[in-house]
Amino acid sequence: MKKLEDLDLTLKLEKQEYKKRLKKLQFEMLNIQQFLYQNKIGLIIVFEGMDAAGKGGAIKRLTRPLDPRGFVVHPISAPQLHEKRYHYLHRFWRKLPQYGQIAIFDRSWYGRVLVERIEGFAKKQEWSRAYKEINEFERLLTDDDYIIIKFWIHIDKDEQLVRFKERETNPFKMWKLTEEDWRNRKKFDEYVEAANEMFAKTDTENAPWVLIPGNNKLYARIKVLEETIKHVEKEVLRRGIKIKSSIKRKK
Repeated sequence: MKKLEDLDLTLKLEKQEYKKRLKKLQFEMLNIQQFLYQNKIGLIIVFEGMDAAGKGGAIKRLTRPLDPRGFVVHPISAPQLHEKRYHYLHRFWRKLPQYGQIAIFDRSWYGRVLVERIEGFAKKQEWSRAYKEINEFERLLTDDDYIIIKFWIHIDKDEQLVRFKERETNPFKMWKLTEEDWRNRKKFDEYVEAANEMFAKTDTENAPWVLIPGNNKLYARIKVLEETIKHVEKEVLRRGIKIKSSIKRKK
């Protein structure tokens, strides 16, 4: 069973090696995008994790080489008043990509079993049944022409505090830090507990969770690219087709 406590947060990558691998992997990601478009297969990538874990930076490197006409990034926050008139998954159905396109969710439907659970925005019976609802939602998509991969980028409390302090003094990053971030930090251990239960109940073969050590941003960004490419290759092979790789990678 996947657990955050089992992650090796000391893993790192030197800048020179990072740049070398990044360029090759980004080129391969563009190759993946074109393949998905030609074969009309949709790709859904979910990003969750602690505040300041580096989700935005990973998404930026993942999408940088892509044709902007073929992907969209959805930043997910609290539901709007009109969205609360529907089942909580309704607003995510509306954001699914077309066949052949890519949708990236910066936060997602897993808010139901994370922030809504911990902050009391969902009743226990609501978030408890959400695990099954989410698994069925994802199964509907992967039984159709969609591929799903879900990332949790994790950092420890000390690294999070360092990044919060840096955001406080950096005029280009101040907007990223809110009072809500500080409140969430006080419940760090509760989020770890909720995340571990979430992995146990929603880590499926068709829509797996990939846990990424994020204390070193360079390592996390490369790992996200590698795991995305690997999962897409596995899923299209299961469909009886194969992507012709544009680079040679070590096994």
